[in-house]
Amino acid sequence: MPAWHYPFWVAHRGAGKLAPENTLAAFRVGAGYGFRCFECDIKLSADGVPFLLHDTTLERTTTSRGIAGERRWADLSRLDAGSWHSHAFAGEPIPTLEAISSFVQANGFTLNIELKPTPGCEHETGAVVARDVARLWAGAAVWPLLSSFKPAALLGARECAPLVPRALLLDTLANGWKEAAQSIDCLAVVTEHKLMTSDMLAWLHGAGMRGLVYTVNDRESVTRLTHMGVDGIITDAVDEFSPTH
Repeated sequence: MPAWHYPFWVAHRGAGKLAPENTLAAFRVGAGYGFRCFECDIKLSADGVPFLLHDTTLERTTTSRGIAGERRWADLSRLDAGSWHSHAFAGEPIPTLEAISSFVQANGFTLNIELKPTPGCEHETGAVVARDVARLWAGAAVWPLLSSFKPAALLGARECAPLVPRALLLDTLANGWKEAAQSIDCLAVVTEHKLMTSDMLAWLHGAGMRGLVYTVNDRESVTRLTHMGVDGIITDAVDEFSPTH
């Protein structure tokens, strides 16, 4: 199989649930627990700036409302993305991909970027994020892994920056997932952890791909998946599991 340069343990959205997800504060908290690889969600502002946010809308994790991708970055940059979590993080801003890049590379960390496009912007999101990753990580030893549930986003990424690695995300095993992963030249497939089986993992490895799982927060599942031989575990429980791999 192709070389694999990512740690086994991946902190979900920065630090799981111990800090406001998809913020620099969350990355710092996750790093404080020893994590060296982080998953985050990225979409585009109305003026094409890649920034971190999971939801299509702003309500759940900021002080504003509406569709995030319809707002310009100048507006988004002023929002409070921390007080929803706790008073300790009040005023924490939404970070850009560029800000996260600086933090990750300065500390020797690695990144799994989930492409989270605003509906209708799948191809553009993949292309812009992949282009910026290739620019921001130029000369780096390890590039971020771009993952998505949307094959169109991964296709846009491949067309714009084919050397940036890609992974297909799956929450169901619909017909054609194998062909989709292979047609986009994916380095990995990342499944909801209950979907992963020994047979599926064997097929992935035989096809030259890695098999990762999300979001694993209990010890029984960690034991099962580790014994199965998965290549990575994404977790919210950064205070429960030691990233020793």
